[in-house]
Amino acid sequence: MTHLTPHRYSQAHCDFIAKNIPGRSRKEMTEMFNTHFELELGVNQITAFIKNRGLSNGLDTRFKLGQVAFNKGKSIGGWEPTQFKKGNRPHNHKPVGTERVNGDDYVDIKIEEPNVWEAKHRVIWKKKYGPIPKGHVVIFGDGNRRNFENNNLILVSRRILSILNGRSLIQNDADLTRTGIIVANISSKMSDRKNG
Repeated sequence: MTHLTPHRYSQAHCDFIAKNIPGRSRKEMTEMFNTHFELELGVNQITAFIKNRGLSNGLDTRFKLGQVAFNKGKSIGGWEPTQFKKGNRPHNHKPVGTERVNGDDYVDIKIEEPNVWEAKHRVIWKKKYGPIPKGHVVIFGDGNRRNFENNNLILVSRRILSILNGRSLIQNDADLTRTGIIVANISSKMSDRKNG
């Protein structure tokens, strides 16, 4: 997935879009904006700006009850040669075992067809130690999301993780993080005793 670099809009950009959006499609607005400011923003970027600012072009593009479809009565042939045949896979199909980096910068691994992915560190943990108990997570002891060594993967409860994060106890060394977990456990028990 490609991420677009956010564009910093000047006041002149904002004023231009607000003034010219009424009655124009987002594609038209993008072309007009790019021409005027000699930029190359995508329709998605302009659309995000419009939505974030609560602007509207006033156009109603919804299909209305009773409206006749543009292709009613027309033959829609020509797609048959490109239709997927049974057993064929799309060109972007990834086999089981394929790895990818997700939007949160964790490595995922495809574990089942047709499209079932799971975090690689969870897969490794479960293979070695069994199911991850409810309310628990596997963390990277040294904070490095690419270090899948068994001694770097640590199981903690979500409550302990919250304390670790709140007190910056996850270090760049797994042994130090384990010490942080001991501190977090003590803190949790003290809190229970105080509240109980």
